[in-house]
Amino acid sequence: MFKRFKKKYVVPAVAAGLLFTGAGFTYRDDFFEIAKQIEIFTTLYKTVNTNYVDETNPGELMDKAIKSMLADLDPYTNYFNEADVAKFKINNTGEYTGIGAMISRKEGKLIVQEPYKDYPADKAGLKAGDEIIQIGDIKLADFKEDASELLKGSKNTKINLKYLRQGKTYSTDLTLSEVDVKAVPYFAMVDKTTGYIVLSQFNAKASSETKSALLDLKGQGATKIILDLRGNPGGLLNEAVNICSLFVKEGEVIVTTKSKNEKYNNTYKTRTPPVDLDIPVAVLVDSKSASASEIVSGALQDLDRAVVVGSRSFGKGLVQRPLDLTYGTQVKVTISRYYTPSGRCIQALDYTHKDADGKAIRVDAKNYNTFKTRNGRSVQDGGGIQPDVELAESKQSAIADALLRKDGVFDFATQYYYKNPGLGTKIPSITDADFDAFKAFLKKEKFEFDTETEKAVKELLVTAKKEKVDESIKAEYAALLSAIQKSEDKELAAHKDEIKQLITDELIKRYQYKEGLYKYYTTSNSEIKKATVLLANTTEYNKLLKK
Repeated sequence: MFKRFKKKYVVPAVAAGLLFTGAGFTYRDDFFEIAKQIEIFTTLYKTVNTNYVDETNPGELMDKAIKSMLADLDPYTNYFNEADVAKFKINNTGEYTGIGAMISRKEGKLIVQEPYKDYPADKAGLKAGDEIIQIGDIKLADFKEDASELLKGSKNTKINLKYLRQGKTYSTDLTLSEVDVKAVPYFAMVDKTTGYIVLSQFNAKASSETKSALLDLKGQGATKIILDLRGNPGGLLNEAVNICSLFVKEGEVIVTTKSKNEKYNNTYKTRTPPVDLDIPVAVLVDSKSASASEIVSGALQDLDRAVVVGSRSFGKGLVQRPLDLTYGTQVKVTISRYYTPSGRCIQALDYTHKDADGKAIRVDAKNYNTFKTRNGRSVQDGGGIQPDVELAESKQSAIADALLRKDGVFDFATQYYYKNPGLGTKIPSITDADFDAFKAFLKKEKFEFDTETEKAVKELLVTAKKEKVDESIKAEYAALLSAIQKSEDKELAAHKDEIKQLITDELIKRYQYKEGLYKYYTTSNSEIKKATVLLANTTEYNKLLKK
């Protein structure tokens, strides 16, 4: 961003803008303190740039300083440099020009996580698990910036990629194209009368795509709807309101926002006529359904317009807004809390109070407050949306979460895919022998679950080495690690069915893309099956929505 300045003094106008933009402070009370702190920071910044023994990069220093400052607030208040702003816009619109693949950065490596069907990466033969090692003339091992930016550019730009696959190096050419990431990647009939809609994100097209899917399904004979919000992290608040408007009357209050800054206090109502006021609706949620997903599920629950099915949602009751700064930068600020129609805020973590490790404290269930839905049913705040019908299979175990988060399932699926290349549209059958192979794979790869216990034991050894007592506790430490390993083995065995299903899901994506996985869900997913049965039982459905 500021590389051209080298060692010149850069007055932190960005910092000043960050502090003053959208401020909700009392001007007279806080002006002196804010001005004082800005002056201290400016003086420090200039002094370090002038006197530090080695050459500094003012832009990088500022970038890190701002992001570190904001990290002490909540994880949603973030500074965006020029490149970050472009990414943020892509997330909100769902459109960009690139290779058409989900890319992750893992231990400095650029890994293809998921190629999108019929987009450049897919057409060029890239597969999930491929490690991109060179883009054009740039070898990524020597590239210290965000390499994923090299995969974006103008439409029809041709680029050459070198990548590693199963230890061998390959090369391919591809042409960048416009990529349209759909908010509704799949919808279908699950039986003669039940329609199923997957809503994966709340970008600018979320409500229009959901409406289109709803009308299409009704045209196919759907008299009941399953809206799947599992894994949906949220997005645009207005789109959440617009989706609710498909099912509730015009002028209905969906969500209110409250802030210390009065200009952010708003009441959001539906503004368009509904598509269907009476069609029975089941909304699927899980622990990864957050923000706008919780506005939709919470509002429909509070208005007794849908039955919520699954497991407790994430619990993000905060609203952010991007605010423009100087030089094409932005700050995304948490400006308010939102409240569902019953008056509850479902925020689960208290970022104003943190534990000894600096982690936000989760609201204790005993401190939840009770609110009433339109029909007088009891609902609670403080910990996400509690489903009307809770399903055990919707809850993800800690061991499964670790396997997904640390790519244990992903990496095993990559190996399995190349050992079994000819499955095509056949659904993989993960046997007990395959599960044993998976456990052996984890041991071979020295997979670390990084549980809180595991982290604590590792920190213990670090401290012991500093205090030079590690040799005296060597045997005890080894015994403790062994005990943890045995405990993890027991957890793997206890959650075998859950883990086998995760492996199956990942493999279906490898052979049949995400579309194949959703198609598989319509016939095999237990949550969808139970939601379908519930919707078919009019008496039970109506009973759940009454006091």
